[in-house]
Amino acid sequence: MDIETLTRFFLWCTIIDGVLLIVWSFSWLFCPEWVYRTQKRWFPLGRETFNLVMYCFIGLFKILFLLFNLVPYIALRIVGN
Repeated sequence: MDIETLTRFFLWCTIIDGVLLIVWSFSWLFCPEWVYRTQKRWFPLGRETFNLVMYCFIGLFKILFLLFNLVPYIALRIVGN
């Protein structure tokens, strides 16, 4: 596999995961009651616990997004030039 193919792969991974992160963050930010009601059907958590879990998962997803998508893409762009 050449650098150009890997660069395109990580570019699309970054775009897709970035959109997922934005949608997830905005849905939790602007529609928290809807998200809570939807998830409460499957996971019986209190509101405080749910907020903590969502905050931690969004933070973890952001760290993993940066570490496994954006950083390799930038590194491949640097090496490819």
